[in-house]
Amino acid sequence: MPSAVFADSLPPQAVGDQKPAPRPPRTPRPNYARIHALPIPVKTYPLPTFVPNNPISLFHLAYTFFAHLLSAPPSHPQPCFEAYFSNETRSVHVADPATVRALWEQGFFGKGSLSRSEPTWMDREKRRRGLLAVETSEEVTQKRRAERRAFKKERARKEREAIEEKLREEGKLVNVQDGEEVHKPDVETQSHEGEPTEGGAVNGPVDALPAPEKAGFGEAGDAKKSVRFSESELHPRPLKNDASAARPTIGDDEPIVDQEHLQLTLEEALFLTYGLGTLRVRDEATGQLISTSSLFTMCRQHSYFPPKAIADLQPDDPFLISYVVYHHFRSLGWVVRSGIKFAVDYLLYNRGPVFSHAEFALIVLPSYSHPYWSEPSRKSQTVAKESKQWWWLHCVNRVQSQVRKNLVLVYVDIPPPSSLADLSGTVNITEALQCYRIREFSLKRWIPNRSRD
Repeated sequence: MPSAVFADSLPPQAVGDQKPAPRPPRTPRPNYARIHALPIPVKTYPLPTFVPNNPISLFHLAYTFFAHLLSAPPSHPQPCFEAYFSNETRSVHVADPATVRALWEQGFFGKGSLSRSEPTWMDREKRRRGLLAVETSEEVTQKRRAERRAFKKERARKEREAIEEKLREEGKLVNVQDGEEVHKPDVETQSHEGEPTEGGAVNGPVDALPAPEKAGFGEAGDAKKSVRFSESELHPRPLKNDASAARPTIGDDEPIVDQEHLQLTLEEALFLTYGLGTLRVRDEATGQLISTSSLFTMCRQHSYFPPKAIADLQPDDPFLISYVVYHHFRSLGWVVRSGIKFAVDYLLYNRGPVFSHAEFALIVLPSYSHPYWSEPSRKSQTVAKESKQWWWLHCVNRVQSQVRKNLVLVYVDIPPPSSLADLSGTVNITEALQCYRIREFSLKRWIPNRSRD
């Protein structure tokens, strides 16, 4: 059948009159401000406000100050959080469910081993068995993506309909001749010599078949263009029903064993152990408690693959450089998360991932500015570690501009090995970290269309 006949047989607004199905109401979000009230797993007790025109506030302030001085309330969790160092994954594992929730809700530390970010495997398993009706973050993300795909399909369908309607209006007029407007005659089917055989061929001269014409704009002999929509586009399928998703299956009566643990990076584990003092790390094989200095050395060793010996450690160890940056921004109040999804080292959140997107993306770069690294015997090695290709920087910067993040280059000045000579034994981590300096440079992609004078 010619395309023009199909286009005339279809009403112009037959498809456009169908309204999309209304979106189902979204479930209310949890009260994240109450859940994540503490930015770190440490409680603080501020003094009451002093009001100059109220003398009673002075007595209240003095009473609270001396009460905290004589018997200070506990600021750290009791008992202290415990975790296990894993040599296979080069990370620290937390298995206690209460500790997992506390570390995630109070600072967004770690990642669920069976989840995208927040450990929600148990909730998803309960929902799969029909024991829980609350949607998990993974399900909310999946529904949002499905709604976004449906919206894009609907928008593309309306754009195609608008184009087809415009082509139909332009196809009714032929070229203007001598200032007169001539209407194009209606297209009718023409019978050609020959009859179709069983195989679909036509008996008769080949010249009787209509020759295909090229589609164009403003030509008198243009055939009308037709659009065929599949059933899935005309009637989009509704989203998966929540009741069917939570339908219990065979064997779901058995008790659920939590198979997920919280996985802390080496930087997060050392910050909780050394920076806050709220975590104790044990050896996974022996169960013995690992001291803070030993954990610091183990993290440096496992930043290489395979792990290096203590005597081979250098001031520019990957763990040392990354931890200096992590500790710096955590001390400033930022929530620091891994940025591997966006080809960077770290992402900085103002309050946390549940409140807003990351504002800054960090790339950690070593800087060998000390005169020790400028000696001819070490110059070639330092230049190889510092140098980056120009196209690499443009690629990373373009990715950050697409996701609306500001790229920040963080340079870490590497000290000479003499300042860290005692790191092979008992080490003072504070003195070691004070040898490093951090310089920050914000980089923004220049777009000519948006940066004109």
